[in-house]
Amino acid sequence: MRNAVIIALSACGLTAAGLALSAPAAEAAIVCRDGFQYSGGNWISTPYCNDADLARIAREHGVRVSAAEVRNNPAKKYEVCRFIGSSPAASSYCPDEDIGDSGR
Repeated sequence: MRNAVIIALSACGLTAAGLALSAPAAEAAIVCRDGFQYSGGNWISTPYCNDADLARIAREHGVRVSAAEVRNNPAKKYEVCRFIGSSPAASSYCPDEDIGDSGR
């Protein structure tokens, strides 16, 4: 009888351990605000959040673009910057066009 109780408790323990291991882990989401990412108790400027903010600004100007498109497609980012580059809010996220030599 005692062995049956031990076996039953062991089976319950293994079942509980299996359920705990199969539970999905909590995913940490990146928190962005105005081009800054919350990390380690501080707000830092990151390319990820800069691209998200650039996409937000572009949508406010009527451009249909997602943050993923801006982040993953340099040509799309360049296109967005050419369209809204005169916006002071977007100027810090867009590369300067006059950098480099002019073909000489």
